[in-house]
Amino acid sequence: MNIEITGNASTQEALAYVDYLEEKYGRKLESLDVQLDGDYADLNYKFAHVPFERIRRITGYLVGTMDHWNDAKTAEESDRVKHSLGDSSMELF
Repeated sequence: MNIEITGNASTQEALAYVDYLEEKYGRKLESLDVQLDGDYADLNYKFAHVPFERIRRITGYLVGTMDHWNDAKTAEESDRVKHSLGDSSMELF
């Protein structure tokens, strides 16, 4: 993590800001810029990337993966009719 301090702040104070932000938002910080001006602290921060997990609605359930499905549920999913957007160049009158 990259921490930059502008003003009269210690590393310990900057780490306290890191702990505060990570606890408040429940995410890890990638960078933090602390700018102190008297009694005010301006915190500019960027969170670390969170990988995207695909969630689908299948037969009334929200699922991420089908790893733990039994054979019947897997067959039900494979028998579903898959819909597409089709030809989007149709003119509407």
